[in-house]
Amino acid sequence: MPKHQLSPNETQALRFIRNSLIHSKSPSIRDIQKDLGYSSPRSAALIVEKLIKAGRIERKNDGRLRLLKELSETNSYARTILVPLVGTAACGMPLLAEENVETMIPVSTELAKPGHRYFLLRAKGDSMDQAGISDGDLVLVRQQSTADSGKVVVALIDDEATIKEFHRSQNTVVLKPRSNSSRHRPIILTKEFQIQGLVLTTISGLD
Repeated sequence: MPKHQLSPNETQALRFIRNSLIHSKSPSIRDIQKDLGYSSPRSAALIVEKLIKAGRIERKNDGRLRLLKELSETNSYARTILVPLVGTAACGMPLLAEENVETMIPVSTELAKPGHRYFLLRAKGDSMDQAGISDGDLVLVRQQSTADSGKVVVALIDDEATIKEFHRSQNTVVLKPRSNSSRHRPIILTKEFQIQGLVLTTISGLD
């Protein structure tokens, strides 16, 4: 069966849905209606149903939308894989639990190289702004449980994720902020600590 080719309006709606999900908001039918410039919400609802039938998005049990596939399959030269965006914190559950996945975002295999597992995390706060990570940025993380000293990692402390520079000294672990603000202090740990992954890069330009 041939793949459904998206119309210009379907592509625009899909891009709007993706960008809304990236910023932690599942758009309503009226949001989509406004973006497409439709006079009736029914027209926007029909577009959403077409995208669901085409396998590009799905509607979760709570009514929120979730992206399933890439926006475009025409740029075959730009190979991508779908990487889960898992929010800003673990919220009491393992970071990569299905419940934490907000949406799936296509990322180039030049960044997310095959052979590893990856996830995206939304940075919160300004404790790593001197490392090029600002509040609200998406960071690409390679899933792993170890790291060399001096690397920026995603650490899980009391079921909450934090992005910090990792240092180990004998039996002590220090998670250092990289910020000019004096209110951010190093976190010193001896136990109850897990590395979830290594921060590879900040991804921007998704608006």
